[in-house]
Amino acid sequence: MAHYDLLVIGTGPAGQKAAVQAAKLGKHVGIIERKEMVGGVCIHTGTIPSKSLREAVLYLSGFRQRNLYGAGYRVKAHITIEDLAFRANHVIANEIAIVKNQMSRNRVDMICGNASFVDPHRLHIAQTTGEIEHTADFIVIAVGTEPARPREVPFDEEAIIDTDGLLRLKRIPDSIVIVGGGVIGTEYASILAALGIPVTLIDKRPRLLEFVDEEIINTLQTQMKDIGVTLYHEEEVLAIAKEADHHVNVRLRHAKPIQSSTLMYAIGREGATKDLNLEAIGITPDQRGRLYVNAHFQTAIPHIYAAGDVIGFPALASTSMQQGRHASCHAFGISDRTDTDLLPFGIYAIPEISMVGKNEEELVREDVPYGVGIARYREIARGQLIGDETGMLKLLFHRQTHALLGVHAIGEGATELIHIGQAVMAYNGKIDYFIDTVFNYPTLAECYKVAALDGINRLPRPWAPEAL
Repeated sequence: MAHYDLLVIGTGPAGQKAAVQAAKLGKHVGIIERKEMVGGVCIHTGTIPSKSLREAVLYLSGFRQRNLYGAGYRVKAHITIEDLAFRANHVIANEIAIVKNQMSRNRVDMICGNASFVDPHRLHIAQTTGEIEHTADFIVIAVGTEPARPREVPFDEEAIIDTDGLLRLKRIPDSIVIVGGGVIGTEYASILAALGIPVTLIDKRPRLLEFVDEEIINTLQTQMKDIGVTLYHEEEVLAIAKEADHHVNVRLRHAKPIQSSTLMYAIGREGATKDLNLEAIGITPDQRGRLYVNAHFQTAIPHIYAAGDVIGFPALASTSMQQGRHASCHAFGISDRTDTDLLPFGIYAIPEISMVGKNEEELVREDVPYGVGIARYREIARGQLIGDETGMLKLLFHRQTHALLGVHAIGEGATELIHIGQAVMAYNGKIDYFIDTVFNYPTLAECYKVAALDGINRLPRPWAPEAL
């Protein structure tokens, strides 16, 4: 048995940053991982594999170049599951090595095994070679999430899979139905459609991703339809069955039944907390296994923190890293601040989406007098050079003060482009900044100047009749 200043359960983004931050403060830190490899869902089944898959599809299918070389352009005529997995496996191996090296350099003890609480300061760890116990002054729960797997869905890991199962398939599906139009379902639907697979996406809501600006989502939905995604909105799946011919039959509430070679169930994820024995210390997860925390990521027991996907929305690798770091700083009395109003969101669909700040629907509800400025990639030389003529950048600003209120982007490089607007908003900047500054040419960053000029030029001039 050993005593630690901090024990972290889980080696995903939140756990990594919590452990390293505490180690940087000179604390004795241990991090516990139940699997043989570090990195959590982010590296093994979530962020890294899905984004690697996306990049592989975009490259091998020639999708990015089709506006320049024609719709039939492809880098490789016959793409296999091995082709798609190759890039993911390469990146995963490198990421694992980076995490291991980071823990070693910072003298964080790596502990392999399944952790569960004995009491609020003691953890039992079941290992392949036996059982041990460790104690700590502070504990961070960063166990992440698992795909929801309802009993009525007959998962078989071949024809009917969850969101972790795509790269484990033996072959690329001939067709696929994706149940659930959240971030993961939307990303996979567009990625697979870009590969040329017939995709059907079914969701209960009237549109995809209701937290995203409506104009951006309408653009996404149009482009998804253009590349072969069939969208079923306000629809519900009543039954899923695997037929004798190995096809999957999906019965719907309103529409006719659908058949496909594969079905991916992508409705939600659940906190991986069921094996932690939380009842022994009086912490109760919600129905989806997620933990409630305060602004400093403390649970109901002040010295036990939780961070990352296990606490729910926004459940992004980027926010999880900052949450883990903040938890360690707070535990050891170090001042730290996260601006939760300026968290950037990145959705790696095809095309990708990113946003920061308010959207139009929120500003309307809050009765804020706002203006809109838009730049379309087809107006930007860089957009022509990269073959993306459908992307756009949208700026929302206060009509009187010109303060930047929100930035929304869709298209190639959107998740990078958003950070310029995020930085300006962080310093209470105005869209006038974009008008007065000079951007490299040709770049997508030039969209900021074009959008700012568009927004200002839409405002009534002081001498115009409508302004009087």
